[in-house]
Amino acid sequence: MDLLPDAAPLATKLRNTLIQYHSIPDSEWRVAKRSKDATVWRKPSEEFSGYLYKAQGVVEDVTNRIVDHIRPGPYRLDWDSLMTTMDIMETFEENCCVMRYTTAGQLWNIIAPREFVDFSYTASYEDGLLTCGISLDYGEVRPNFVRGFNHPCGWFCIPLKDYPSHSLLTGYIQTELRGMLPQSAVDTAMSSTLANFYSDLKKALKT
Repeated sequence: MDLLPDAAPLATKLRNTLIQYHSIPDSEWRVAKRSKDATVWRKPSEEFSGYLYKAQGVVEDVTNRIVDHIRPGPYRLDWDSLMTTMDIMETFEENCCVMRYTTAGQLWNIIAPREFVDFSYTASYEDGLLTCGISLDYGEVRPNFVRGFNHPCGWFCIPLKDYPSHSLLTGYIQTELRGMLPQSAVDTAMSSTLANFYSDLKKALKT
């Protein structure tokens, strides 16, 4: 079980990795799912044997409010149907924290509930914000949960130039669920989960 990392260099490395993902040319992505709220693409991950997913959609709200609903904090549990518990374990300077959260079972419980411990960092990016995270091997694994692992992932939220009350939300997610799972089930679940994330977020922002 690792000790907590030094927050500042980890935050810088994480931010740089996400900016690198954000500059991957469109030709490298393949569409995995389209919904009325978002499009989801994927490409093979360079971190593990699964996929790096990219999700993108326009959300009708200002950047700060959207990111407040996504990053660790009181809003997330209220609307994210996949997340069942969330605890902030440690807080660092400059919008960094370590959180532990659990997710519900998926696909008729073929994918059992998972637990994650993630380092989270939020920073300004261009005219908007970037909130990003990576899993840590930290803390005891709770019984009845498989410990999953998030490779570098995050959300860019940028106001639209002509419509500043709307934001372009682009996410990069690469989750290693671990445990004995058919990869096809994981891929189906990931695409649907990301599309649902947008529709659930939009509903939450309207309330």
